[in-house]
Amino acid sequence: MTLYALAYATAAALACWESGRLRSAQIWALAPARSRYRIAANVLAPVIALSWLVLLLPPAVSLVRSATMPTLDSLRLPLAALAVCVAHAVIGFAVGCWIPRIIATPLLAVGDWLLVAFTRAMLPYWPRHVSGQFGSIGFGEVPRLVTTAVPLMLAGGIAVGLMILWLPHGWRVLRVAVAAVVAVAGALGAYRTASDWPAGPPITTGNVAMECTGTAPRMCVPEFNARYLPQVQRDTAKVLSVLRDAGATSARPRLITDGYVDGRHQKPSTDTEWRMMLTVPVQRGDAAYQVVVRALKFRCKEVDVRTAHSAWLWGAIKTGQEKAYVMRREQEGLDPTARELEKQVKADVTRVLAEPPAEQTEWIKQTLETCEAKTS
Repeated sequence: MTLYALAYATAAALACWESGRLRSAQIWALAPARSRYRIAANVLAPVIALSWLVLLLPPAVSLVRSATMPTLDSLRLPLAALAVCVAHAVIGFAVGCWIPRIIATPLLAVGDWLLVAFTRAMLPYWPRHVSGQFGSIGFGEVPRLVTTAVPLMLAGGIAVGLMILWLPHGWRVLRVAVAAVVAVAGALGAYRTASDWPAGPPITTGNVAMECTGTAPRMCVPEFNARYLPQVQRDTAKVLSVLRDAGATSARPRLITDGYVDGRHQKPSTDTEWRMMLTVPVQRGDAAYQVVVRALKFRCKEVDVRTAHSAWLWGAIKTGQEKAYVMRREQEGLDPTARELEKQVKADVTRVLAEPPAEQTEWIKQTLETCEAKTS
């Protein structure tokens, strides 16, 4: 994400320098033996290759180190950025044809980088979307084609307009008019398309191969976690059964899906279909405890810490997930205050567990239903 602006600035600045070099050598004053576009392409090829290396080399190294093959979806943004690099190179070349390279090159390098990189800190949001400064993409997210099209419309429209203006034949007035129409149409098209987008551009979610197993509930996780799935599904079914028998919940989800595949745009759960962040819990072994927490539904928005942890510890012990509860508490960090609170929670739960099942059921129902916010 941090290299887009650098790659574009590299392409524009070096193209400007190469263009100025040809201008200083008076290449354009010589008798034409080759097309001027071919001459420009020859000098721009290494410039474009270098800007492409800026974008491709770091992720390529990461992919090799992690032994990961890129998917077609993952190539969508890099390919769009490569095309934007070409457009910036054409624009830089055009600038070098008119302004001395010793002046234009550093100004273009800094200016291009600033114009692109600083769109991440600007309001409204449309400048970042049309600049080619693509943001981070969450797991399972794939940008829509329109997301990659708008920066190409802007930079590409300007580049194509400059190329039309550089045609060696035809009326100059007509060339100027057509070039202006193409450039303005590209810029306006990009603006009109992205003007009402929020901070995140249009994307699709859930683009992950999933593995599912079991019934009541049926559980689905990304296929790289498939080896854990049978045991997790059995533990989840047992947890829900125990909690229902204890009167702590009436939940009977038909499907539990790992919401991690939704990226940053989490889809809401329903009574019969739960979406939970399970990828990390599945791997570290506390997914069933997360189901306990999800099933023990408090009736109020704010719950004091002692009440919440008393309910969670009781549920963890009843379902055989006490180790997962302890591990979770240690991960959260136990300062002296938290340790004292944990002693109180354990004392409360120990007292409740010593009571008959009917009284435990009454206690957990009351705990979940009368959970007014208190000072812990």
